Amino acid sequence: MKVALLGAGHIGQTIARLLHGSGDYQVTVIDKSAAALAKLQAEGIATQTVDTENKAALAAALRGQTTVVNALPYHLAITAAHLALEAGCHYFDLTEDVAATKEIKRIAAGARTAFMPQCGLAPGFIGIVAHHLAKSFDTLQDVKMRVGALPAFPTNALKYNLTWSVDGLINEYCHPCESIHDGELIAALPLEGLEHFSLDGTEYEAFNTSGGLGTLCETLSGRVRNLDYKTVRYPGHRDLMMMLLDDLQLKNDQETLKNIMRKSMPATMQDVVLVFVTVSGMRGGSLVQEVFARKIFAERDGASPLSAIQITTAAGICAAVDLFREGKLPQSGFIRQEEVELPAFLANRFGKAYQQSRQVESIG
Repeated sequence: MKVALLGAGHIGQTIARLLHGSGDYQVTVIDKSAAALAKLQAEGIATQTVDTENKAALAAALRGQTTVVNALPYHLAITAAHLALEAGCHYFDLTEDVAATKEIKRIAAGARTAFMPQCGLAPGFIGIVAHHLAKSFDTLQDVKMRVGALPAFPTNALKYNLTWSVDGLINEYCHPCESIHDGELIAALPLEGLEHFSLDGTEYEAFNTSGGLGTLCETLSGRVRNLDYKTVRYPGHRDLMMMLLDDLQLKNDQETLKNIMRKSMPATMQDVVLVFVTVSGMRGGSLVQEVFARKIFAERDGASPLSAIQITTAAGICAAVDLFREGKLPQSGFIRQEEVELPAFLANRFGKAYQQSRQVESIG
């Protein structure tokens, strides 16, 4: 399969190495940064320097490709999807942006090629897990999805380091959050719904953020009483972000906030990803609960260390592409994450990255 991989950032480079190293994909990485592409060229991966915000140049680069894997910032997702449609390519991306996903779903209607957005961690893997657990119930009551990408050693007041895109981070902190409450679809406020829990003896907080549910509200509509997604952070993070966004009004000047965070908050490769899903409902006449919990850690050994967010995000989209190539997913139109079977995902050569786990101590 010929793959045009858009974006040579940290996640894009990991995707490129995984797909190229498998031997089943002819990968060409497309980015505007020659320096970023040079690292991949040195490893024998094909690259092409293109201004990814130039529609004509990007369209020309996609001609002759089979599949587009988009690892560019979320605001370029709609453009990339439209160009993939025009080029007759299948399309996969990592976007958490709700508006972008709705537009991709619209253009996928009737398409001869496949369109599968939201293939990362959350949205992505978290939705696959939740849907898998939900299928085992006669009737559903509550579906709670919690995910965090956190520094292993927090040292600042926010207790946070940059582990992924600042653009994506601020986007999910500032937009309404789809959820289902008492059987009704609602738009919850971001950063609200604060709760606390412990996992392996460490205290965490969780609060509403946008995009993590993917298409589950639509899929489970009429079947579940309560459905929500929350981002996990260390205690105190939410209050400080509310001060920055609301009290200082930086939600109306997001570029300034992003620049501040890029300049003052160091990135880290020493991180951990938490995945925690609980589903409760009726089964065989009894009220029961199922729990899925994972901790995925950074890989520090070897010549190319990987952060936990690199591992999980790249594994998600590579597994989706791989399952599609194997014919285990629909071959045209819009593909939801919950159409992926969890056992097939975890058995996949890329999906196996999610096999790391730890026992949950308590949640409340």
